[in-house]
Amino acid sequence: MNTPKEGITRVDGRLKVTGSIRYAAEYPFPGLVYGAVVSSTIAKGTITGIDSKATESAPGVVAVISHLNAPKIPGYEGGEHEIKTFNDSKIYFNGQPIALVIADTFERAKFAASLVKVQYSKEQHQTNIDAGLQNTFKPWGDGSDYLRGEANAYQNAPVKIEAEYRTPIHVHNAMEPFAMTAKWDGDKVTVYTKSQYIKGMQREIMGMFKLPEEHVTVNSKVIGGAFGSGSPLWPYAKAALIGAKMIGKPLKVVIDRGQMFTMVGYRSPAIQKLGMGATADGKLTGITHIATGETATYQQFAEGITSTTNILYDCPNVNTQYRLTRLDMSVPTYTRGPGETTVVFALESAVDELANALNMNPLEFRKKNYSEKDPEQSLPWSSKYLKECYEIGATHFGWDKRNQKPGLVMKDGWLVGYGVSNGVYGAGRAPCTAKARLSADGILLIQSSTSDMGPGTATVMVKIASDIINIPVENIKFELGNSSLPAAPGEYGSMTTSSVGSAVYEVCTALNEKFNQLDGKSGAGDPDYARILKEHNLPFVEVTHKSGGTPNADKYSSHAYCVHFVEVNVHPTLGTVKVTRVVAALDGGKILNPITARSQVIGGAVWGISMALMEGGVLDHRYGKYVNNNLADYHFASNADVPQIEVLFVDKPDPVTNAMGSKGIGEVTIVGFAAAVANAVFNATGKRVRDLPITPDKLV
Repeated sequence: MNTPKEGITRVDGRLKVTGSIRYAAEYPFPGLVYGAVVSSTIAKGTITGIDSKATESAPGVVAVISHLNAPKIPGYEGGEHEIKTFNDSKIYFNGQPIALVIADTFERAKFAASLVKVQYSKEQHQTNIDAGLQNTFKPWGDGSDYLRGEANAYQNAPVKIEAEYRTPIHVHNAMEPFAMTAKWDGDKVTVYTKSQYIKGMQREIMGMFKLPEEHVTVNSKVIGGAFGSGSPLWPYAKAALIGAKMIGKPLKVVIDRGQMFTMVGYRSPAIQKLGMGATADGKLTGITHIATGETATYQQFAEGITSTTNILYDCPNVNTQYRLTRLDMSVPTYTRGPGETTVVFALESAVDELANALNMNPLEFRKKNYSEKDPEQSLPWSSKYLKECYEIGATHFGWDKRNQKPGLVMKDGWLVGYGVSNGVYGAGRAPCTAKARLSADGILLIQSSTSDMGPGTATVMVKIASDIINIPVENIKFELGNSSLPAAPGEYGSMTTSSVGSAVYEVCTALNEKFNQLDGKSGAGDPDYARILKEHNLPFVEVTHKSGGTPNADKYSSHAYCVHFVEVNVHPTLGTVKVTRVVAALDGGKILNPITARSQVIGGAVWGISMALMEGGVLDHRYGKYVNNNLADYHFASNADVPQIEVLFVDKPDPVTNAMGSKGIGEVTIVGFAAAVANAVFNATGKRVRDLPITPDKLV
């Protein structure tokens, strides 16, 4: 049952659970053929030969495409900062797409691809971030160095800590593997794929083939998970586009689970060194934060993983530095809570360590160093209800029962520990256009070319519209997922509700006003839609509206906040860790649809459990190859690892970000969670694990 307090259930829920909705790999076409990507087996070098004779004579094979026979791609001229699939013989990483085998069935394509024999001239490679620490560089366009006050001031503090924290590779192991179905009609192309930024992908394809906008159509109706990986035009997708154009038939390319590790980005591993000092009564005096991540040799990816250190706490002296090292790996990309998820593990672990050195409750330590304004920009917060998160979360969790001295609480033979951590993520908003049409049949159709990678975009847009247009919710339809619809920004950075939602809010408001103008009652309340349409003999009334960014954005600093309270049990002999309780308290502005919002928080916490206790890509650096590139060996949380997750919302509107008062919660829900687990493990055992994941061998 839906109530106003609960919000509305997912408008696409029935379609998904019945299998009626089509994902990228499920579109049938007459004459459809299938492509299998052949991957390189070395990490660096050149291809000296490709023997595809056995492949070409295999049953059902239509074509074998590589740099040896691919056409020249107009957009490959100039520009050196990406993989130009099938353009040359150079190998940049193990698992790079080097050929495409096309056959009349998927199984035949996969089998035939296994018959391709490739000869290489190998070069010495490097895939270990530790080996690259002596050869780092400052990312361009990143603002990676920051100084407030005096550098390294923590060294003069009465109480100080110094520590190094490490996080591994995290791979986008979405349930839905990446796929592209491409169909050319002359020089026009239509694709079905997973894309978090439909208009952006349209522009990339236009640039690759030098096509006008009206010749490229991108469809991405639903996405089975992407987490940041669904934005670029990846090399496998370029292969699909080239292959479909060459053979003149609709072509479907689906990469396999192992290829998900190398072809669609990952969260960069990071090494972070933190020095932090405070007065004897717990006031921060200085923070120094030096971080190193990795990028590819052929393309730079940077995510500013020290930026949160500049703003989270009131500290007079802060200096941060972020550097990259180039490795013979595929390029990293944005991954849920990009930048912040990595930095806040280190920052909030260090805060806990300093609080322990002060013999101070870590929650009280955070309150004592609360930043009442943005200390980096000297701007007021548009809103900040982090204190409220502390209070409601601590009360609900029972934080007052925490033992300050670690390793003393046991229950049923398990050590028990409590941990807490802040999460913070920027609340952004981008321009977006939406169209709204209310027809004489009582149906309101709203259109925008946004995506939905799982959070329920269409659902919250229907909810926003229903608060303005006074018709039943079941009569409101939201159409998304096609590049021909009004332009929307990418679905990332927790800004979809703020950006697309603002466009929906404003276009529905404009639609109401248009009805009132027709009725001669400009500025009135809810119009009588059916009567007005009938009196004017109109089949529908339609409005298209472009919404801008956040008004006065340069006058405020806007962020969403989360406080994670976590209880763990640790087996004293085996070192096994179980997360037994989670309370997440959030300031995400006005919560527009609590049902789907709560689901976002649960998803972030589940991933946080994985990050803290089990997740990480493992490489054999001799070959630059993943050794756990499957869902059996790449470990993440299952149902048995996840306790009841209690979600609390402050639910106070932000007066600046948008007219609805929302701030976004998709990213912030994972930020800091791993630190809360690590802090709880320390409280349980007295052992501080600074190198994720926290596996039993690190505790025994």
